[in-house]
Amino acid sequence: MSNSSSITQFLLLAFTDTWELQLLHFWLFLGIYLAALLGNGLIIITITWDHHLHTSMYFFLLNLSLLDLGSISTTVPKSMANSLWDTKAISYMGCVAQVFLYAFLISAEYSLLTIMSYDRYFAICKPLHYGTLLGSRACVHMAAAAWGAGFLNALLHTASTFSLPLCKDNAVDQFFCEIPQILKLSCSHSYFREICLLVVSVLVAFGCFVFIVVSYVQIFRAVLRIPSQQGRQKAFSTCLPHLAVVSLFISTGMFSSLKPLSISSPSLDILVSLLYSVLPPALNPLIYSLRNQQLKGAMRKLITGWFSEAMNNSQLSA
Repeated sequence: MSNSSSITQFLLLAFTDTWELQLLHFWLFLGIYLAALLGNGLIIITITWDHHLHTSMYFFLLNLSLLDLGSISTTVPKSMANSLWDTKAISYMGCVAQVFLYAFLISAEYSLLTIMSYDRYFAICKPLHYGTLLGSRACVHMAAAAWGAGFLNALLHTASTFSLPLCKDNAVDQFFCEIPQILKLSCSHSYFREICLLVVSVLVAFGCFVFIVVSYVQIFRAVLRIPSQQGRQKAFSTCLPHLAVVSLFISTGMFSSLKPLSISSPSLDILVSLLYSVLPPALNPLIYSLRNQQLKGAMRKLITGWFSEAMNNSQLSA
């Protein structure tokens, strides 16, 4: 038995003990990570580069890509390094940082997705008031509120979690440090503060979920009243990618939280954690770029410009 003052490192759960499978895990995670970096990085660069995309919808999308890059960079590189070097260790402060950063980025992303549903509601249901209510200053304030809410939520949860004495072990039943797994290591029965924080977080998350559902009910009612089929398709093309991202984010998180304890196992927990922590940041850029013709066109122009410039430079150097 040990206490939290004597714990200098935690042991993360390995995907496998076989070296060949560890290498497979490394290359699989590397492919997913590079796809997330490429997709989100391309969205960030394209929106920054093309002044036609300097609107509220794409401003929020840029922030979403930043959060996705941050969240996947918090968990995946350490897991890749552990597999490559055949170790399970993460330092105590490294674990604290991972818990804080992941809680911060996920909370901010959920807040931002809620704000994006508000943006889509005004764009489709109240287009005449859209420019005045969602100007550049209002968008910056709302994005800052999402980041600030995530920071405050993460700070409270991290401080509450690591203030509890840890004495059961230092083995974390997950491939990265997260709050429920750290709480399992506590020998204290005084979970009152953390339970209160979790209840408040769940209530806020549920309120955001209700807000998103109500917004999309109003959006679909407004879209169905549009007389032209082309108008309906254009409206759907701007809101369906966001709805798909929200559905992916919420469904994987809810399955992780609400799955029965009778079917819980380390292997299943890892599989579920992959669904909500690794796949969404890699899939979100693909979801947004599939149906968004304006974004795809801007990406095409950007990449074509890069290739043309590279060809010109190579010809000049020759």
